Amino acid sequence: MKDPIIHQDFFERVYDVVRLIPYGRVTSYGAIARYLGSAQSSRMVGWAMNHSHKLKERIPAHRVVNRNGLLTGKAFFTETPMEILLQSEGIEVHDECICDFKTVFWDPSETLL
Repeated sequence: MKDPIIHQDFFERVYDVVRLIPYGRVTSYGAIARYLGSAQSSRMVGWAMNHSHKLKERIPAHRVVNRNGLLTGKAFFTETPMEILLQSEGIEVHDECICDFKTVFWDPSETLL
């Protein structure tokens, strides 16, 4: 069994990146994992996003989507649907996919390094 402290530390590092995603932009689970030096951990980034709704501080998890721009994390949102949160930031969504994904994509490896 993996050490829960390691998971907690990784989750906090994920949240630190997600807090930096600019309003009206999105990134992917994989882009966050690559930025954190753990390219094979995109699924663990997803687990962190799933856990984020339990935190007192609001994490903009709605800005994290899969590598194709699909809203795969929509099950994490119980109060306001992910699609509505994205649309409120001016991001167009059609059939649970971000339109013009390449234009609104934010890569932490390009911006934060």
